Amino acid sequence: MSTQEGVRVALDRIASDDLNAFLDVRADEAIQTAERVVERVGAGEDLPLAGVPVAIKDNICWGRTTCGSRFLEHYVSPFDATVVERLVAAGAIPVGKTNLDEFAMGSSCEHSAFAPTRNPWDKTRVPGGSSGGSAAAVAAGLVPLALGSDTGGSIRQPAALCGVVGLKPTYGRVSRWGLVAFASSLDQIGPIAKTVTECARALTVIAGFDQRDSTSVRRESEDFSAEIETPVQDLTIGVPEYARSERNHPGISAGLERAIKVYRSLGAEVVDVAMPHAEHGIAAYYIVAPAEASSNLARYDGVRFGRRAELAPDEGLEDLYAKSRSEGFGAEVKRRIMLGTHVLSSGYHDAYYLTALRARRLIKRDHDEAFETCDALLMPTSPDPAFRLGEKTEDPLALYLEDVYTVGVNLGGLPAVSLPVSTCEVEGSTLPIGVQLIAPAWGESRMLRIARMLEREVGFECTPALGSG
Repeated sequence: MSTQEGVRVALDRIASDDLNAFLDVRADEAIQTAERVVERVGAGEDLPLAGVPVAIKDNICWGRTTCGSRFLEHYVSPFDATVVERLVAAGAIPVGKTNLDEFAMGSSCEHSAFAPTRNPWDKTRVPGGSSGGSAAAVAAGLVPLALGSDTGGSIRQPAALCGVVGLKPTYGRVSRWGLVAFASSLDQIGPIAKTVTECARALTVIAGFDQRDSTSVRRESEDFSAEIETPVQDLTIGVPEYARSERNHPGISAGLERAIKVYRSLGAEVVDVAMPHAEHGIAAYYIVAPAEASSNLARYDGVRFGRRAELAPDEGLEDLYAKSRSEGFGAEVKRRIMLGTHVLSSGYHDAYYLTALRARRLIKRDHDEAFETCDALLMPTSPDPAFRLGEKTEDPLALYLEDVYTVGVNLGGLPAVSLPVSTCEVEGSTLPIGVQLIAPAWGESRMLRIARMLEREVGFECTPALGSG
């Protein structure tokens, strides 16, 4: 199949998609890019992702960029994000923008202003969030590769719920220039694909220092797939004690135990590790992240760009701010802005925000101490498999608790990868189960080798029953 034919196949699949995975498809541009890729290959260029169709989460700047929000419904970015530039330079072909929870705030992809995305394994269930559109697009075979962003688990959790691989790099490994900010000290862009090796290849392309991003770190470039088939010898895997919570769905517990059994069969030592401050992760995250969000989203005021409300003749500037933000933001975004503003306000800053920062430091220390004896940590990605659409929307706390195993990675700036290990039956539906591996900062190469060891033995294939639901 030629490059152009491959892109047309992807575009045809997207056109017939009923998952609402895509918010915008740029077919003409994709075909033109494919033609340029053929010319570049013919001229002898070495393109590691030549001809690969890729989907871009719609909070990463490239053309129309809505962030799943009415506020930016008609916004067209005047520039491309660094990660998009690097994908195109490597021969990849961006085909469209994927759905997400508004401004990446959510764990189910139900908070999009443009209707929720559905899980390809069961269309009555959520794909996870906030990168639900990207995960669903890969799981359904619409594209082989997609980009997401991970602030508290937003790549890994939807990857787990959709039965694909999601990689959250070390903070500073991948440029955030062109990523619309949610929580600047937590956000990180990463790939979603069907295999660990495909994620490793994508990370090799998008990683690297970017002088336009003040949080980008200068490090030598790496080929993360070069030694991915080489098992790690004398491997020690740590399993945090809280990962075996009684709250876990039985299918999640079974998936974790299967992963442990596989590693032991490969000669790894699997040990329990105490992480005494992990229980404070959700509380710390849902103070730090909303606080940063309230600051970042202050720019959406109806004046500079985005939605501008219509005013009555007797209304002024404050009315413009209030009406524009009330009309433009959804309920979940408003909830987090108000919470963030509260914890930063006079009289509460020390009691809440500074306390959360102290907890964040202790959580990071727990991880560092665990890595003194362990090569990686293993735990569930999510406490539950995919739940039904609407099941948790009236209970924000229940939805926040879906992030219990993922937020610590972001608070510590660490790399992690989620990969599927099994399936379970839930109310007549077969649903995928994922586990995640967490490594020390800058330990992606070793972590991906460890993940590939598990993936090779499990032999999981993403084959959702697309006709269900």
